[in-house]
Amino acid sequence: MRKKVAFYTLGCKLNFSETSTIARHVEGEGFERVAFNEKADLYVINTCSVTENADKRFKTIVRQAQKANPKAFVAAIGCYAQLKPEQLANVDGVDLVLGATEKFKLTDYLNDLSKNDFGEVHSCEISEADFYVGSYAIGDRTRAFLKVQDGCDYKCTYCTIPLARGISRSDTLENVLHNAREISEQGIKEIVLTGVNIGDYGKGEFGNKRHEHTFLDLVKALDEVPGIHRLRISSIEPNLLKDETIDFVAGSKTFVPHFHIPLQSGSDKILRAMKRRYKRELYTNRVAQIKSLMPQACIGVDVIVGFPGETDEDFLETYHYLNELDISYLHVFTYSERDNTLAASMEEAIPLKVRQKRSKMLRALSVKKRRAFYETQLGTIHTVLFEGENKAGYIHGFTENYVKVRVPWKPALVNTLHEVRLKEIDEEGMVRLEFIQETVLT
Repeated sequence: MRKKVAFYTLGCKLNFSETSTIARHVEGEGFERVAFNEKADLYVINTCSVTENADKRFKTIVRQAQKANPKAFVAAIGCYAQLKPEQLANVDGVDLVLGATEKFKLTDYLNDLSKNDFGEVHSCEISEADFYVGSYAIGDRTRAFLKVQDGCDYKCTYCTIPLARGISRSDTLENVLHNAREISEQGIKEIVLTGVNIGDYGKGEFGNKRHEHTFLDLVKALDEVPGIHRLRISSIEPNLLKDETIDFVAGSKTFVPHFHIPLQSGSDKILRAMKRRYKRELYTNRVAQIKSLMPQACIGVDVIVGFPGETDEDFLETYHYLNELDISYLHVFTYSERDNTLAASMEEAIPLKVRQKRSKMLRALSVKKRRAFYETQLGTIHTVLFEGENKAGYIHGFTENYVKVRVPWKPALVNTLHEVRLKEIDEEGMVRLEFIQETVLT
């Protein structure tokens, strides 16, 4: 009988793309993939270390694996595994910990899957993570996450990602297009571009620091790949989202009017302390440029609250700025100290209760902003791509500009595109619709 393997992914779209690629490789070595809550011989946990909560969740997930099969072999990979390998290896039940480069050679480190007395660690120096491994996620979702870039050369004072993933480097344009065509051929309707700092695409494309291609070159080339219905840009730094890219997306055949742009703070003082590479004025200009060309565009914002030295006045400056800005939703992160970052040693640490209060205020603002955005879309006609899961008798989907809709569950709708009119916001904060035509759009 074939050995069974199960995967669990914490964190970002990039982690999902890499888990999917590693899983396909492991299956190619003779394993049968099963769900994580099923009994398996091997459990692989792809870790994240962006927030403290992601660290804490790891132990819970290990316990889940042990509950499903106490004799199973447990491997930890990913960002947390690179940053804190010994800490993970000491977690009860963990047998193997692989760092940033080793994770792509998982099967090379597997023995007969008998439990180890102590967690075995294979983790490189992060300076050795200087080569690129292409990845994309399919099979688990209606959308595919296509990795185009890895690592980061920025030195934001709160961030551990450069320590976990190494220098900025890119997939070759040829290979990105090859992967996009593979995804398209499998009937997937939407591709989301992902990476650590995707606006830096082109750096390290052929193992050097020069930009052989730009992000705009990538966008233009992908727009020509046949069979792709939608292309979506994931998080992109405001200083790297150029007007030329916004202009191109506005007239694109496949790129959708949805941008997720990290802000982190609406205070220039805090942005300087974070070592961000822009001021608030540049962010304002990016939003204005998008809305001038694509009035119905959805714009998401990352923001960190409780950064060291953030006074009440600084926070309120951020709050009022976001309240007035024409954006659609927020991803709010409560600042947590991360080892080996400059911010962790800064003075004027903000009390945890104050951080939590500020986070709660911005999360409430996000609900308000999302509903206001949805209200502007009522009565308009859009194309919806329906997801593949039955959630309490409903099937969900997203318009091209990221309005979440739901209708009663109907299996035939899965992974199909339909032209609809948005009607009203329901009690769950999603939008009800009417079909303009029942036939599937192709």
